[in-house]
Amino acid sequence: MNRRRFIKSSLLLAMTSTLPRVVLATNPSAGFDYELIVAPADVNIVPGGSTPALSFNGGYPSPVIRAKQHQPVRIRVVNQLNEPTTIHWHGMRIPIGMDGVPFLSQPPIMPGDTFDYEFTPPDAGSFWYHPHMNSVEQLGKGLVGALIVDEAEKPDFDADLVLCMKNWHIKDDGSFTALTTPQNAFRMGTPGRVMTINGEMHPTYDVPAGGAIRVRLLNVDNTLVYDVTSTDSDAQIIAIDGNPIAQPRTLGNHLIAPGMRLDLGVIAPSKAGETVTFKHKNKPLVTLRAVTSKLKDRRLPTLPLNPIPAPDLENAETIRFAFEWNANITPIHKDGKVNYNFWTMNRRSWEGMSKGNIPAPLAKLELGKTYIFELANLTQYHHPIHIHGHTFTVLKSNKKAITPFHTDTVLLGQNETVIAALVADNPGRWMYHCHIIEHLKTGFMGYVEVS
Repeated sequence: MNRRRFIKSSLLLAMTSTLPRVVLATNPSAGFDYELIVAPADVNIVPGGSTPALSFNGGYPSPVIRAKQHQPVRIRVVNQLNEPTTIHWHGMRIPIGMDGVPFLSQPPIMPGDTFDYEFTPPDAGSFWYHPHMNSVEQLGKGLVGALIVDEAEKPDFDADLVLCMKNWHIKDDGSFTALTTPQNAFRMGTPGRVMTINGEMHPTYDVPAGGAIRVRLLNVDNTLVYDVTSTDSDAQIIAIDGNPIAQPRTLGNHLIAPGMRLDLGVIAPSKAGETVTFKHKNKPLVTLRAVTSKLKDRRLPTLPLNPIPAPDLENAETIRFAFEWNANITPIHKDGKVNYNFWTMNRRSWEGMSKGNIPAPLAKLELGKTYIFELANLTQYHHPIHIHGHTFTVLKSNKKAITPFHTDTVLLGQNETVIAALVADNPGRWMYHCHIIEHLKTGFMGYVEVS
């Protein structure tokens, strides 16, 4: 073992108590790489308090699932909740039967049952996993975790930090506050009170002085749009929503909405004890502290681009999508019940679905054809629009300059219209929705059908 590998191994051992758990379930089923046991569990988020969470494998943060590009991964999910669930692999271009949407792509996993997911990731990068049932509660109470797909040839970073960003809706004693309220569901969503990275408030992680550090920020929150900055003016954006960018650029600031991810490249301070802090609106999120190493003159590795299909813009068909609210309804009835058809996509609210009752798609797409999605936000609130099974190529915006990039979650600002191309190369019925979970639950969801 050379010195660099020894340092990296030592740091990994030192950080396992605070970084997400890279673990298998105890005695995983034969033939599976991971086993996720979905069950209630008490976790400790605030000092001296216990939170009655929902968990993967008995705690939080959830296990980091690590797969490898172009190699199959097999994951068995065991449901020990008292309600159905599924698991969606957010950002993954995988077959429809593995997408984890109840009724649309698979039956719900009933209490006591299991479901086996197996897929081969075509893309490397930072992704995540979460249920697609009773989403406000199941995600809000802790069923969120990171899925990291390593490159076929792994870049030579000296540390690779997986950082899940989540605001917990809890009191000082750890008990839950309301995960949703009607007045907030019809605005920007109900914010949590306790801002955490990997379940900790402003943690500090040791990294090798002078080392090339990969910082993966994953917004697994129900609601909050993070405005990320760094005390290191040279921090580089190297990937957006799992997809490397051709030309890394200086961070400055970057909005990360629910469902979105951001990979940053940082050269750690050269002197032991010096730090770099990442912040949200000047509130510290996480700090990296340099520890003694022999590393010198390190440069950030170059990430290989993912094999996203190039859109055929000359022959593309344009489809317009308007995201707005239904001005003809009252959000809350006189009896206090919530009207769940408030948000609309092309003047349709999600009607819900069940076995044998699937609503019509928002659009039917021809397999192999390129489409231009004109995404128009006609509201005063941000909306991260997520599509399953595909990746957008974002081309332009009416509000800001765009260098084209790839993403599965397009953030629309107030009255912003974004033009994004999509190659409909993955057959199936694919969910298409706002990833502010309360917006999803109050109408902002539909699907497109590719055939």
